[in-house]
Amino acid sequence: MRKSTIWLLTMVMVFAFAGLLYLQISYIANITKMRSEQFNEIVKKSLLQVSRYLEMEEANRYLEEDIQRNQQTSIGYPLSSLPKTNISEIIGKLQYEFKDADGTVHNIELSSSIGGKNKIEPYSSIVKDQPEHSIVATSQELRRTYARRYMYQRELLNEVITSMLISANLKPIEERVDFKQLRNHLYAEFVNNGLNIPFIFTIIDKDRTVYQSGEIQKNVSASDMITQVLFPNDPPSRQNWLRVYFPTKQDYIKSQVKFIVPSFIFSLLLLVTFTFTLFIIFRQKKLSEMKNDFVNNMTHELKTPVSTISLASQMLKDTDINKSPEVFKHITGVINDETKRLNFLVEKVLQMSLFERQRATLKLKEMDANDLVANIANTFVLKVEKYGGTLDIDLRAEDSTIYADEMHITNVLFNLMDNAVKYRRQDVPLKLMSRTWNDNNGKLLISVEDNGIGIKKEHIKKVFERFYRIPTGNVHDVKGFGLGLAYVRKILEDHKGTIRAEQGSGNVGTKFIITLPLIKS
Repeated sequence: MRKSTIWLLTMVMVFAFAGLLYLQISYIANITKMRSEQFNEIVKKSLLQVSRYLEMEEANRYLEEDIQRNQQTSIGYPLSSLPKTNISEIIGKLQYEFKDADGTVHNIELSSSIGGKNKIEPYSSIVKDQPEHSIVATSQELRRTYARRYMYQRELLNEVITSMLISANLKPIEERVDFKQLRNHLYAEFVNNGLNIPFIFTIIDKDRTVYQSGEIQKNVSASDMITQVLFPNDPPSRQNWLRVYFPTKQDYIKSQVKFIVPSFIFSLLLLVTFTFTLFIIFRQKKLSEMKNDFVNNMTHELKTPVSTISLASQMLKDTDINKSPEVFKHITGVINDETKRLNFLVEKVLQMSLFERQRATLKLKEMDANDLVANIANTFVLKVEKYGGTLDIDLRAEDSTIYADEMHITNVLFNLMDNAVKYRRQDVPLKLMSRTWNDNNGKLLISVEDNGIGIKKEHIKKVFERFYRIPTGNVHDVKGFGLGLAYVRKILEDHKGTIRAEQGSGNVGTKFIITLPLIKS
């Protein structure tokens, strides 16, 4: 797959996911706004109903007080103690209709004046010649009595209404409202509307706080509260306000849209899958490129010994060669050396099988790391001195006993020292240093440091990857497949150790530091 195709696919997936995320956020914002508006409407409806309750309670209270003042008045008779107000102008005339026993329909008009007598004026002809104690006369008298009682109750209510209009709003709000009863009304109304959550209410008289049911934080603004007039029919200058604040309103609204949480989880899973897929695609592409480089390097590496062996074989066919034992010995030696070189290259390739398994097969045993470093250094002394270099060791580790596979650990140190020789600077004598020491965490550290060409900062973390080789164009002056350091890291990880690379002083040379657990830990 082309790199441009991968990037195009990535852009499409990013665009699709960004669009999905935008739609989800917009939907959640709209749902939250709608839930908040619904919440406010329910609260306003509840507060309006509570306001009506308060008006009804106040009317009942005035009615009871008026009845108590007029207990001496007989029900059904005119009131002599009512105030001299012209309520008849407000009431007007009342028409009352009834039927006699024989089905005759009669209409009467009732006009009233507070403090006077009720008048009953016939509208249709009423039978006047009935006997004094006849059924018809009794029925007519009963209806007149009901009419007078109706007028009494109506006049009583008119008196209460007049008293409320004149004096109710003049009283302080503390006398008009029982705050505990108001809280009960609010709680009952909220619960009936499905809002069983904590609330705090405040009574405001103009700019003065008359009553507050709880503590409200200072950062709460008036917009966070819902306001309702307690008595809407009071004059504007005498109105009192009820404000309600819900501390857990946001939590309540969020609980109403909690079904969005699974949507976010699925979106997160899609994002993780998308990211992991991209990572795998780029990793596979990178691995493919490194394998192609590996094949090219391997072809270049194998070509030389194969050509040499082929040439030597052709020379052996010459009969003159057999007559010269020295030439024959030289040619057979070349074939032997190139065969060993081929075997070495094949062994390097077979190391790849280690990376296809979870762990290498290790034969662990107790061993002294100081002795191991000293022995490997001794085998490299002649090779280093051949190029005019020096090799020093500094064994400072007091506790150097480890539990390791001798062959693999030997290969690890051998690879590091061999790389130091391979990547030396041609015009500078090689200086190779290996030392051991213990850290404060009870671990053994081994370092291999040289003054070679070094590794650039951008390549330091990549040198431990399979098939990775520092780019040198088409120059193949140093042989290798990019497997040595990857093998080193894997073996050390199987030993529960680590390795890291650092630049030398002045960006010259490289320093590899190995960390291994001691046998006691």
